[in-house]
Amino acid sequence: MRTPIYSILLLSGFTLAACSLTPTYQRPVAPLPAQWSSATDTPPAEANAATVSVSNWQGFVRDDALRQLINQALASNRELRSSLLQVEAARAIYGIQRADRLPGLELDASGQHQRLPADLNASTGSSVQSSYQVGLGLTAFELDLFGRVRNLTAAAEEEYLASAENAQTARISLVSEVMRGWVLRNSAWQQRQLAEQTQQTRQRSLSLIQHRQRVGLASTIDLQEARGLAEQADVEVERARRELAQTEHALQLLLGDGTALPAVVPSATSFGSAPFATLSPELPADLLTQRPDIRAAEHQLRARNASIGAARAAFFPSISLTGLFGTASSELSSLFDSGQRSWNFMPQLRLPIFAGGRNQANLELATVRQDIAIADYEKAIQTAFREVNDTLVAGATLQREEAALRARLDAGQQRLRLAEARYRAGVDDHLRYLDAQRDDYANQVELNHVQAQRQLAQISLFRALGGGLPGAAVE
Repeated sequence: MRTPIYSILLLSGFTLAACSLTPTYQRPVAPLPAQWSSATDTPPAEANAATVSVSNWQGFVRDDALRQLINQALASNRELRSSLLQVEAARAIYGIQRADRLPGLELDASGQHQRLPADLNASTGSSVQSSYQVGLGLTAFELDLFGRVRNLTAAAEEEYLASAENAQTARISLVSEVMRGWVLRNSAWQQRQLAEQTQQTRQRSLSLIQHRQRVGLASTIDLQEARGLAEQADVEVERARRELAQTEHALQLLLGDGTALPAVVPSATSFGSAPFATLSPELPADLLTQRPDIRAAEHQLRARNASIGAARAAFFPSISLTGLFGTASSELSSLFDSGQRSWNFMPQLRLPIFAGGRNQANLELATVRQDIAIADYEKAIQTAFREVNDTLVAGATLQREEAALRARLDAGQQRLRLAEARYRAGVDDHLRYLDAQRDDYANQVELNHVQAQRQLAQISLFRALGGGLPGAAVE
């Protein structure tokens, strides 16, 4: 009858964990306004643009060359690889903690030889005693009556899920950084092309001034001004070449495998070609399901909530079971004979009485960590809202700024053509022609910069929305 009693007690460990001390989880109220900022109003041209439903980065990126670079980075980037390995480590920790909810069984085999002197063995004098034992053992299995082990397992699971969301954030960040590197490289390439074209134009202008100075139609100061502009163009060319090389190095680092970048295709660098889809964010509350960093913060909050349950369980009794069922004999040859069955069963009860305030301090620590997790969760939401608002404002204002710059560039180029014609005809002096050249170059540089910033704003919106629109995921 003893063996069935042992089995009943063992099975009770799986059924008595009905009492949970974990606080009821409630998602904190999102500290968000109901709408985006009124400053994000889009101009009519943007409002009429087709909005593409983006479910991942492949739907957002329209350029095939950029898609290949992103795939290459996702396969080879070392920082992303480290983030994915962190997820594997968190999953292993969760597996270790989850194993505590099941009894650990192990096969034990032992032998012992012992000599007892005569004064310790009065009946037969000195003797040598032997014992052998083989059995299936249960080692210190805790009956989870108050959910301590279950809550520790739940906390480990939430930590694992949070690490998975953090890895998703790392993927989105990598995809966004590759897009940014691609845009900056194209912008630097265009800047170099502009600088080299300006260098050639100013060299031709210098040759013209030199010819006019030789025939007495231009002064020495005109010649020196033209020479200064030509030398300034040489400076701009070297600066543009340096910036292009540095942006290419940064992009190669993101790709991770050290291969050479594909050559820049002039048509692909046009900022009017719309290489990215147009995103249209929904209500601010949708950020809760879009952003993996917000989901990670909520998993952390759930983990801290479970930790409170584990800390509360430490105030209550704990019961652990240890036992062994097998055979024992004084002779190895008869170890498995009939009638040699043996077993032992050792339940252990622990009731905390005095621990110097340790359990109370652990509970207070768990509660404070939950409050910290709530603050981090709310901060993640507010940060996401600010980032989306900022990118919406940037996109709207940069479009209007680009339109104004294009108008200014057209006016400046007409002025340049008129100034050159008047100078060649001898109507105006060289100073007006010089100023027109400077202004035209500055306008082209600024327009190139604003066009790049507008595309970077699109990328920032993609990233701020968690990789696209509601339900988006980077794959």
